[in-house]
Amino acid sequence: MKLTNKALAEIYEDVKKRNPNEPEFHQAVIEVLESLEPVIEKHPEFIEKGIMARIVEPERIIKFRVPWVDDNGKVQVNRGFRIQFNSAIGPYKGGLRFHPSVYEGIIKFLGFEQIFKNSLTGLPIGGGKGGSDFDPHGKSDGEVMRFCQSFMTELCKYIGADVDVPAGDIGVGGREIGFMYGQYKRITGKYEGVLTGKGLTYGGSLARTEATGFGLCYFTEALLNDHKDSFKGKTVVISGSGNVAIYANQKATEYGAKVVAMSDSNGYIYDKKGIDLAYVKQLKEVERKRIKEYLVKHPEAEYHEGCRGIWTVKCDIALPCATQNEIDKESAEILVKNGCKCVCEGANMPSTPEAIEVFQGNGVFFGPAKAANAGGVATSALEMCQNSARYSWTFEEVDSKLKDIMENIYKNISAAAKEYGMDGNLVAGANIAGFMKVANAMMAQGLV
Repeated sequence: MKLTNKALAEIYEDVKKRNPNEPEFHQAVIEVLESLEPVIEKHPEFIEKGIMARIVEPERIIKFRVPWVDDNGKVQVNRGFRIQFNSAIGPYKGGLRFHPSVYEGIIKFLGFEQIFKNSLTGLPIGGGKGGSDFDPHGKSDGEVMRFCQSFMTELCKYIGADVDVPAGDIGVGGREIGFMYGQYKRITGKYEGVLTGKGLTYGGSLARTEATGFGLCYFTEALLNDHKDSFKGKTVVISGSGNVAIYANQKATEYGAKVVAMSDSNGYIYDKKGIDLAYVKQLKEVERKRIKEYLVKHPEAEYHEGCRGIWTVKCDIALPCATQNEIDKESAEILVKNGCKCVCEGANMPSTPEAIEVFQGNGVFFGPAKAANAGGVATSALEMCQNSARYSWTFEEVDSKLKDIMENIYKNISAAAKEYGMDGNLVAGANIAGFMKVANAMMAQGLV
């Protein structure tokens, strides 16, 4: 990758110098800066007023230790992070990720992406992200509770309904949100919408669980419809088997597609008859077992060790919903060779830059994560609205609003790409459309 704009190139070099050994963050920044080159040619004031230099630097980085006691009475210590990246258009908003891979660079990359994703929803929410290197897998409910209480004991000093509203991400579901919300309320004495993804009995929103997966399919269907096509009759491969993957499977199936493969971090399953989603839900949401257990009920299906191989399965549509950089150049070339015509991202940055070049160079419709998986944070913002009003909408009301948001995101990023001479390049369109709203807000607010 090479930036032709000298000012942007200098900013990127400064990012690398200030943030060494953080390749995910560097990758996210260069992708955005490349897309914005024609914008800067048209609006040099964004350089002159320091917008570009400021937007790549977090407003605040919070890093703290998280001590907790395991079931054997031994003290364990993890690291906690919250990066409040940009509040130009609203309070910081973004998930908490509990996974051993978490370090400052991962959280920084996710928070930077969140700025533009949140902007694209059209809702007044800024960008932030957080998490810990704690791994909830294999831990008892008591251990998870004690960790979450310790984590929130520190984090509660920096968040609030009108300041920073975290949500869930990898490793943080309803159980973890509940424990953290209880501790926040216990310490602050406030019953407010400071976390989203809450249970329905204490301020959660209907359709939040389904939102990212459903939203991914609403976006993909809008993209396909714009090219006189649809999910109907298509074969689909979905990586992952968490919330996003499960509900993307459900909605794609409702649209008339057949999902034939899903995965977890150990391997993937292939069922040519179509994945039995009800059984996957049972395995993952109730029994918390590995995806290979699918063969207990469906011995005719195939299980393969190693999750990368899922992209060798022939499909019309690929929906990567697992983790960052899971599709590399080689996997992208295999997908193209096998006839894949559409790739939309349900995870955060699951395709490498080289993979995206392969897709775009071969006419594959490509929906980038910051647009395609914005349904989760959009519905989190709708939960914030309901909390503020002390009111709950029906599932149908929330789902309808979500569908409208995702269809509008597609329309807006498609129009932005066309306006700046990159018709059909939804990566550029998403970066431009998301950036312009934030940049104009920063310009209006002066040097902050």
